[in-house]
Amino acid sequence: MTMTDPIADMLTRVRNALHAGQKRVDVPLSRMKAEIARKLVDAHFIHSMKVIDDGQRTFLRLYLKYAPDGKPVIRELRRVSRPGRRSYVGKAEIPRVHAGLGVAILSTSRGILTDREARAAGIGGELIAVVS
Repeated sequence: MTMTDPIADMLTRVRNALHAGQKRVDVPLSRMKAEIARKLVDAHFIHSMKVIDDGQRTFLRLYLKYAPDGKPVIRELRRVSRPGRRSYVGKAEIPRVHAGLGVAILSTSRGILTDREARAAGIGGELIAVVS
């Protein structure tokens, strides 16, 4: 069976693992997923990431982050632009997520950027996901 939206699959796996209280989650590897995960690590929404190659397949292992009281750091993880309905924003329309406490992830001509990085660079792009 072919997967039509691998980015949404990755975000759903992370959401499900957070709801189940797991410490880590594995997702099939792609460059775009690795860049999105790197942005989540840089924004301190996940603890760390590692590329694992077991000989048969290569996957991305994400180590999830929880607050001291046991609640997940990520409260909302939502896919915005989907294959059936792409969502593009200009530099003036880049959303602020929870007054700057969250992160919007964009695919731009300069690669995968957060909303802050895209605003600083003065470019827009495809709004991939919103994390808070």
